[in-house]
Amino acid sequence: MKNQLLERFLRYVKIDSQSDPESETTPSTEKQWNMAKLLKEELEQLGMEEVEMDEHGYVFATLPSNVDKKVPVIGFIAHYDTTPDYNGAGVNPQIHENYDGGEIVLNREKNMVLSPDYFPELKKFKGQTLITTDGTTLLGADDKAGVAEIMTAMDYLLKHPEIKHGKIRVAFNPDEEIGRGAHKFDVEKFGAEWSYTMDGSDVGELEFENFNAAGAKVIITGKSVHPGYAKDKMINSILLANEFMSAFPKDEVPERTEGYEGFYHILSINGTTEKTEMYYIIRDFDKENFERRKKFFLEVAEKINSRFDYDPVQVEMKDQYYNMREKIEPNMHVIEMVEESMKELGIEPKIKPIRGGTDGAQLSFKGLPCPNIFAGGLNFHGPYEYVPLESMQKATDLIVKIAEKTAEKFGK
Repeated sequence: MKNQLLERFLRYVKIDSQSDPESETTPSTEKQWNMAKLLKEELEQLGMEEVEMDEHGYVFATLPSNVDKKVPVIGFIAHYDTTPDYNGAGVNPQIHENYDGGEIVLNREKNMVLSPDYFPELKKFKGQTLITTDGTTLLGADDKAGVAEIMTAMDYLLKHPEIKHGKIRVAFNPDEEIGRGAHKFDVEKFGAEWSYTMDGSDVGELEFENFNAAGAKVIITGKSVHPGYAKDKMINSILLANEFMSAFPKDEVPERTEGYEGFYHILSINGTTEKTEMYYIIRDFDKENFERRKKFFLEVAEKINSRFDYDPVQVEMKDQYYNMREKIEPNMHVIEMVEESMKELGIEPKIKPIRGGTDGAQLSFKGLPCPNIFAGGLNFHGPYEYVPLESMQKATDLIVKIAEKTAEKFGK
C-alpha cells in the first residue's frame, strides 16, 4: 500500500491545479480540469461505482456496501486545487528516505534549507521518508495528500472484501483554497449521513471547530493635486490607508495570535495618491466576538469619513464561512468514531481548533456534518512544505478503519 500511496501522490502533485480568486468560473482555473479528469479515470479503473464528474468539476464515486445489514452512508472528501499564494507550477518533489534528523538542502542555489532549528517538529520524523519541494514551488500536500489517501484506501478496500463496510461515498472538489470548495457541492446527490474531509496537518489531528470568517475590501479615494499647490486641497489615499491600518490592535494579527485568539489580517495593499485598495480577512472562533470585530472594522471607516465632506473610505464586507462546531455538537458520534478508530491504530487523537477554514465548515452548514482529519502534510502554502510518507500511511489506514468501524458500530 505504501508504494501505491507514494506513486499516486507524486503523480498528483506534478499536475498544476492552482485556483484563482479573481476568476468567477467553477473551477476557477481551466487547469484544475486536468486533475478532475484524471481522478474520474482512476476511480473508474479502480472499479468504483457511480463515478461521475459534474459541470463544475466535482468528482463523485461510490464504494458499495459489502454487508447485508443497514449501515449509515459515510463519505470522505478532499480538494484537488492548490493555493494561489505561492508558485504551484513545475512541482519537482524530492524524496528523502531514512531522514537523519538534520538539515535538508532544498535548493543550494537559492540557499533554501529545511532545518529542524527553525522547524523543530522535523526531529520527530527521523528515520522516516520525507517528501519535500525543491525550494522553487509549494508541494501540494494540501490537499493532494488527502486525495492520494482516499484513493489508496478505496483501492485497498476493493481488494480486501474481507473488511466489512457499508456504502461509502467519495468526492474530490476544486477551489477550496479560495473559499469556494463547497459552494456548488451537491450535498443531496452525495447522499452521505456524515462525512470527513482529509485536509488536516499532523498525525492525530481531528478538528471540528474553525474560525468564523469574513473578507473585506477597502477602497480609499483621495484627491490628487499638484504637490506644489496641495495645501488644504490634497487628500492622500495612502496616508488615509495608513491611518486605517493603525486603528487596529497591533497584537491582533496572525503572527501574534494562537489557539482561540482571533485577528485582523491585511492580505494586500495597492495604492496611489488618488486611490488605494486593501484586502483584509477577519477571523474569530466566538460568534459574538466575530460580529464585534466586523462592527469595529466598519466603525474605523466611519470615523475617518466623518472628517470629510465625502466618504473617502468604502468597505465591501462579506461573510465567508462559520464555525462548524454548532453543527457538529449535536452529532458527536462522528467525532467519537474517529477517536475510537485512531486509538485502535495506536494514534493519539489531537482535538484542536482549525486556525483557518475547511470545506467541512460550509458542508456542515449545508446539512452534511463534516469534521476534518489529518492528511499528514506540514508547512503548507510555501517552499518549506513537506509530508512524511508514514503519516500519509496512517491517514490511509484510518480511512479503512473508520469504514470498518462504522459498519461494526452502527450496522443494523
